[in-house]
Amino acid sequence: MTRAPRILVFDSGLGGLTVFRALAAQRPDADYVYAADDLGFPYGPKSEAEVTALVLAALAGLIADHAPDCVVIACNTASTLVLPVLRARWPEIPFVGTVPAIKPAAELSQSRLISVLATPGTVARDYTRDLIEKFAQDCEVTLVGSKYLASLAEAHMRGESVADEEIAREIAPCFVSHDARRTDAIVLACTHYPLLQDFFARLAPWPLRWIDPAPAIARRADHVISDRFPTHAVRDADFVFVFTSGAEPAPRLLKMIERLREKIGRERASA
Repeated sequence: MTRAPRILVFDSGLGGLTVFRALAAQRPDADYVYAADDLGFPYGPKSEAEVTALVLAALAGLIADHAPDCVVIACNTASTLVLPVLRARWPEIPFVGTVPAIKPAAELSQSRLISVLATPGTVARDYTRDLIEKFAQDCEVTLVGSKYLASLAEAHMRGESVADEEIAREIAPCFVSHDARRTDAIVLACTHYPLLQDFFARLAPWPLRWIDPAPAIARRADHVISDRFPTHAVRDADFVFVFTSGAEPAPRLLKMIERLREKIGRERASA
């Protein structure tokens, strides 16, 4: 291949921008399409059938419009439900999913007390519990399903005021202390949550590790396309942001996206 790859990053909202940034650092030569499914947001409260239908409908249009070489599902809820269906529907396209980073949390934890901060749907799924059984048998794992954090992250990105008390209430169950041990690793099992990491660090009752899966997702995406698309020299890559509704991003979001693009451009130039 002589051209650069086109990578489609798909999320229910803006949380996948954390994954996009890691991808752009990993593959600065790629062209990117970021798609936020504002028609379906939020996925967390919806049934499995509803989420599957929403993701399939959205991706059918996006793949037809943009012909990606790789699709990154930057959403835990969608990944744990729809990846097998997507791979069967489009076998010629590699799909990279997002799963709760339970394995690295267990590897890093000294206290053997870890928490998984996710949406209620991700917490309830057998997939998450299977990961705990496989990688964290010797840990005490606290599952915390937040109903509101993803929406709070979206509001924060739109420039709306978000109260510390609202965020503190959602994350409070993550902090467990007993037998002279305390939680020392929290898995951010929703890509929206790293958007609030400054809040988390400030509101946490003690220092600990917040496990963001974005770098691992970026490495995986690079791995699956590297045979067909070896890394090229850094270039002025394309970046397209779309809402599935066709809506235009609000002015503050446009400014934030432009700042992100400029930052990535500077990083590419210095690479």
